[in-house]
Amino acid sequence: MPEAVITIRGLRKAYGELEAIRGIDLTVEAGEVFAFLGPNGAGKTTTVEIMEGYRPRSSGEVRVLGADPSEADRSWREQVGLVLQESRLVGELTPREVLAQYAGYYSKPRDVDETIGLVGLEEKADTRTARLSGGQRRRLDVALALVGDPQLLFLDEPTTGFDPSARRQAWELIAGLRELGKTVFLTTHYMEEAQALADRVAIISRGRIVASGSPDKIGGRRTAMVEISFHLPEGASAGDLPSPIRADARIEGDQVRLAAEDPVPALRELTGWATARGSGLPGLEVRRPSLEDVYLDLVDEEVAE
Repeated sequence: MPEAVITIRGLRKAYGELEAIRGIDLTVEAGEVFAFLGPNGAGKTTTVEIMEGYRPRSSGEVRVLGADPSEADRSWREQVGLVLQESRLVGELTPREVLAQYAGYYSKPRDVDETIGLVGLEEKADTRTARLSGGQRRRLDVALALVGDPQLLFLDEPTTGFDPSARRQAWELIAGLRELGKTVFLTTHYMEEAQALADRVAIISRGRIVASGSPDKIGGRRTAMVEISFHLPEGASAGDLPSPIRADARIEGDQVRLAAEDPVPALRELTGWATARGSGLPGLEVRRPSLEDVYLDLVDEEVAE
């Protein structure tokens, strides 16, 4: 069985009396997109900088691409690509010129024009970077991380400040990295982003991991109670509802909310009732807790403890 790309056991980092990382364990497998979620000050940046070899740890074991990052050499660094939250490019240079410059830093770089094509910048390859849009500059950031042909990429808040259209384009680009066989470690504040891109996620709060798993299962999402909500049809009152629904529902004005492990029986009862009345169920929604709901609950529980 191949070695995991990232393995962390009992990682701790203290600054004097302040323990920023409190004994975390983490494994990232080859070829997956792994999302690291947590509020500001939770320890995300410290953990990532330790994995990148830029910050020493207080204790614990860290292996990235089979090596201890604190002792890594140049050949190891050539296998790691970084996309920082902010970058500063020379505005007078074009993407092709910038990539050619960066390619010179590596022993076996990817072809510059091929890299430009991978990130969709063919039409802007000879445009000064100062004239690129925010989304295009972010694509160039990813290209710079890819030009060394690394095995592992760290993406730090890659879509911060993007409008919805640019964010979707960036997601397509990041999803394409998986198809290239790259392993991606993604830090983000956007729950929708983690849901759309990640194979697995870990939530860190106050220096320790409070949950990990697939976006659909983490925190018991798949088996969590489902909420059914709707407005009473015109002319109907709460007393008109079927008795099994009325007994379990929370009714505020014309808003009806009902929690159920299995929504199918309740929906069958409600749709049959509405059909018999010749009416609909205005504003009907069937909702399981989102990744954001789970995230907020877990972080709030950790803070309360």
